Amino acid sequence: MTQKQLVRLDIINKAISGFVTVDEAAQALGLSHRQIQRLKKEVKEYGAAALVHKNSLKPPHNALSPETRAKIVTLKKSKAYSDCNFAHFCDLLDEYHDIKISYSTLHKIMCEEGISSPKKRRRYKPHRRRKRRKQAGLLLQVDGTPFAWFKNDRKRYTIHGGIDDATGQVTSLYMCKNECLQGYFQMFRQTIENFGIPVSVYADRHTIFRSPNKDKSMIDTEIKAQDTQLGMAFRDLSIELIAARSPQAKGRIERLWGTLQSRLPVEFALRDITDIDEANEFLKEYVYIFNSQFAVEPEETESAFMQLPPHMDLDYIFCIREKRVIDAGGVFSYMNKTFKVEDGSYAGKLPAKTKITVMLNPGLGELGLKVKYKDLLFDVTRFIPPKRKPKTPKRTSAHPQSATHPWKYGQSLYSSYDRTLSDAEVMEMLEDAFLK
Repeated sequence: MTQKQLVRLDIINKAISGFVTVDEAAQALGLSHRQIQRLKKEVKEYGAAALVHKNSLKPPHNALSPETRAKIVTLKKSKAYSDCNFAHFCDLLDEYHDIKISYSTLHKIMCEEGISSPKKRRRYKPHRRRKRRKQAGLLLQVDGTPFAWFKNDRKRYTIHGGIDDATGQVTSLYMCKNECLQGYFQMFRQTIENFGIPVSVYADRHTIFRSPNKDKSMIDTEIKAQDTQLGMAFRDLSIELIAARSPQAKGRIERLWGTLQSRLPVEFALRDITDIDEANEFLKEYVYIFNSQFAVEPEETESAFMQLPPHMDLDYIFCIREKRVIDAGGVFSYMNKTFKVEDGSYAGKLPAKTKITVMLNPGLGELGLKVKYKDLLFDVTRFIPPKRKPKTPKRTSAHPQSATHPWKYGQSLYSSYDRTLSDAEVMEMLEDAFLK
């Protein structure tokens, strides 16, 4: 019995013995006159057990059965769920095993069984948090993270991703072997197709985003910093690039990587995903699953994402652009191969020494190449130069020197020296001879 029940039993016994009146007992216990009469009757008949609640010995109707509890513990100890944190494991129980359980209950069961979460919370460090942007699309934080995403493959692959600062929505995820330009091209392409063009992008100072001479050019005007391939795409889309000076500055995308590194390996293993192509197909769907659980409402409901104008083609924006010069026949060299510009319906033939922009993208025609000149686009064909006729060697007279001449081809250059000398000694003699 509890202390409260023991005090109540003592006062009821005194009321039964006549040491206190019913009104005094009711005032002491905070009960009504009728309740005291009922308790006196039950205590006389059943004793102290009358003061114990009738449901105290019955299990609650919403309590977990021993079988369900044992099943949860067995699943957590299995290989498939051993790396899950408790929050993710709680979601997977509901999704795959139809077991609905609160996080607090699951945490209590795991602690009683001596199972610790692989992702423990770090000590809280108070710091000044930057406020979220008011509208979705005002700021997009982007980054790439290398990690061993497949359980049976220890090789590290890089996922390129972006997250909206106002809502916490993941706009796109794309996996490559390494952090590369192509990965960011595909990531931004999916972002624009699904959400729109963001106003600004918050990224690190990787040379994919900005030239390493950017800061130097601000100090020394003689140093010119050219736009990177991704920087030229941002310029065409009117996207402002903000360069972060530390990982903590773009903490929202860094925290996203911590969550995904804990959850995605388990999701990949449950679906038997073992390569990059399968992973990218799954990530297209997983973005919406993740956002439905973790995204928040912005302060202003109107989105700042801009729709892509109809006259703009992403194939011509997210492409590699390089300058070349054509010859009189409209031929230029690119990647150690020669190509020819097809003028088509252009009124005048491109003159020799014309500077053109070569655009490389698999979606640009059969060769994946296009040429741009003064806002005009031209097709490109492969050009194989004709083979030249080999020259006939000229006949020369016999060598005037005799076969025993010391400078004759095949004779020793240092035949006059002692042949018993080592190679190092001979080389030293030759060096002395050249220095004289």
